[in-house]
Order: sequence, then structure tokens, then C-alpha cells
Amino acid sequence: MFFFSPLDLLFLLPALAFSLFAQYKVWSTYSRYSRERASSGLTAAQAARRLLDRAGLYHVKVEAVPGQLTDHYDPRSKTLRLSAPESTSVAAIGVAAHEAGHAIQDAQGYAPLVLRNAMVPVANFGSMLAFPLLIAGFLLNMGGLIWMGIIVFSAAVLFTLITLPVEFDASRRAVRILSEGGAIVSPSELGMVRKVLNAAALTYVAAAATAVLELIRLVLIARSSER
Repeated sequence: MFFFSPLDLLFLLPALAFSLFAQYKVWSTYSRYSRERASSGLTAAQAARRLLDRAGLYHVKVEAVPGQLTDHYDPRSKTLRLSAPESTSVAAIGVAAHEAGHAIQDAQGYAPLVLRNAMVPVANFGSMLAFPLLIAGFLLNMGGLIWMGIIVFSAAVLFTLITLPVEFDASRRAVRILSEGGAIVSPSELGMVRKVLNAAALTYVAAAATAVLELIRLVLIARSSER
């Protein structure tokens, strides 16, 4: 963040506090339920494979990925990557089911996911170019550059907003497909999965809120500079 003023505390502190709380919530919740072993004895990779096969997605691969909570579905290679594929914990299975939800979204052409995937290069470009344009605009006192930077940054903000329905829907799908396949988690374990996925959803909400607040802050700064 730059061009700091005391007024910015109204934007920065709430966003920072929310982001820190979201990170704490997801890590603490995941850590808690990573100690709970699923009664089925299935690993996260096995659970993901069962859910994908049940949806007819036999072509989607399941692979390991380094790191922790780096799980994701790659729509380009049709690959579901898990950070804890051998874990039998309820948390790991819940995350695997969430990523399977993304694979099902992809197979069904879920509109928000299609839009988000199409926006990836635009959002990356906006994130990379926005602040150089803003800095140049303020240093050179060129309002056109400032507003161009804000418009470009808006693409990145829009991407974070589109991500919300995609992630919420994937979590809903995860709970539903796990409830339909009772052999993977028990009803009580399904409640634990909901808590893990709800905590993870907070991180996306925090990212969107932070991006929106930053956009508002930049617009206010640009307008004040024109006076």
C-alpha cells in the first residue's frame, strides 16, 4: 500500500484484521480436524478418486502437490492436486471433496468458473500493471494515468469477487457428494467437513473485501488529487 494518510486506517485496519482472522480460522480449524481420522479409513486421494469416478470424471487425474493447503484443481490439465493425498483425516478428505467439486463444475460448464478461468490473464495483467501506472500517475501528476491504473486494478478486484460464488458452490457440492456417498465420511464427520470448508471460505471473503476496500481507497485518493 502507498500514499498513506491517517484516513487510510479506516480502510487498512479492518481489512488487515479480517485477513488475519481468516488466516487464523482456516489454519486452526484445519489443524483441529486434521487430527480426526475418517471412520472409512480412506485417504484424501482415494476419496477424491471415488468422488470423481462417481461423477463420471475418470479422465481427471489425482496428484500430490508440495506444501500445505496448496490443494487445487487445474482445469487445463484436468488434474486435481492434493497437498496431503495420503492423509486419512476428515480435514484432508473435505478439502479433496472441495477440489472434486471444482472438477465437476468444470465438467458441467459452471458459468462463474468459466468466467473466472477466462479472467485469469486479465486479472494477472491488472495486478502487475496497476500500481506502476498509479505510481507514475501520481509522480507525474497525470490524472489519466491514475484512472487508467484504477481501471486496470478493477479487473483484479472483479476476479476476487467472481471467485466467491465459485468457491462457495464447490463447497456446497463437496458436502452434497460426501453426504450422498456415506461410505466416505459419517454424518458426524460431515459436520466437521462443513466447519473446515466454512473456515476456508473466509479467506476468499477476506481477499475480496480487502481488494474492494483498496479500490475505494484509490478512487478517493484520485478524486482528492483532482481538487
